[in-house]
Amino acid sequence: MKDVESQAAQALRLLLGQVPAIKLLDVEHKMSGPDPGVDIVAHIDLSGRRHALVCEVNASGQPRHVRIALLQLRNYMAHHAQDATPVLIAPYLSPDAQSLCREQDVGFLDLEGNARLIFDGVFIERQVASKPVADRRELRSLFKPKSAQVLRVMLRNPRQAWRVTDLALAAAVSLGHVSNVRVALLDREWAQVSEAGLFLSEPDALLDAWRDAYEPPVGTRLTFYTTLHGSAFEEAARRALRSQGEAGQIAFSSFSASHWLAPYGRTGTQYFYADTAGLERLQSALKLSAVSKGENVVATVLKDSGVLRDTEAPAPGAICTSAVQTYLDLANAGERGREAADHLRRERLRWPK
Repeated sequence: MKDVESQAAQALRLLLGQVPAIKLLDVEHKMSGPDPGVDIVAHIDLSGRRHALVCEVNASGQPRHVRIALLQLRNYMAHHAQDATPVLIAPYLSPDAQSLCREQDVGFLDLEGNARLIFDGVFIERQVASKPVADRRELRSLFKPKSAQVLRVMLRNPRQAWRVTDLALAAAVSLGHVSNVRVALLDREWAQVSEAGLFLSEPDALLDAWRDAYEPPVGTRLTFYTTLHGSAFEEAARRALRSQGEAGQIAFSSFSASHWLAPYGRTGTQYFYADTAGLERLQSALKLSAVSKGENVVATVLKDSGVLRDTEAPAPGAICTSAVQTYLDLANAGERGREAADHLRRERLRWPK
């Protein structure tokens, strides 16, 4: 934390030094104690007028921690420094965290370069596109296969409250995985805890972030050609998928899944997710022949079968990836895919506030 405070003080000096009208008189580091109040006080001279910036330095810029820090900062201001300007400094403040600062009329600065300070006729605002590597890595880990299984379960009914043990059982993951997901969701304020357990309070924000950070399921993408078309193809495919009691798993995916879940437009290629045994059944049912070009069937043999745990059957034998998984795949499938994804979201992924 001391390293963060030192970096925060230096970042504040650099920012203020870019405004010719501001003369930095002193940067005071508050001593730690039972109730230190704030971490840094910067005394400045602005064209002959003295002013102070009282700064709270937070090691985490996640919205939940920012909200707590803002309350502490505003409380300190009310009792000790009514004539000063409150400022929150953190290693990185996301757009959501920045919005919280604006709502509370608190200035902010992060070590990535984002800043907003308004006081005594001075207005400083700077936005940068970069995100720290650690933040990107932490967000990606939330959407890794095991964690994603937890998110899919919760997104089936965002308002359903879950105990950790029940959620772990439903998602077929360890208690540790659920606990990690729980902390990440709460820190970002995408979830809340009631007496009944954990539930999603901001499912749309979660889905937006997942879409933007999405990485397709790892697997081997295979291309085939079938002579079956129209109703003959559909009947053969549904027979193969209906036989889920046999060895192997198969599901319509991407555009093929959206055709059943929320029809938008047909495509000349059919898409499937499967495991190894499921692929063999699919090859036999659809009389597939491997091709290097001119394919009309694409099957991805998944390394992790978690995606195949979360399926829907809008018609007998029409086993599809869930609306959430189908949306994610479509949103990352080019312009036409994004249009189909938006249509699917309007039709199937609208949650009450």
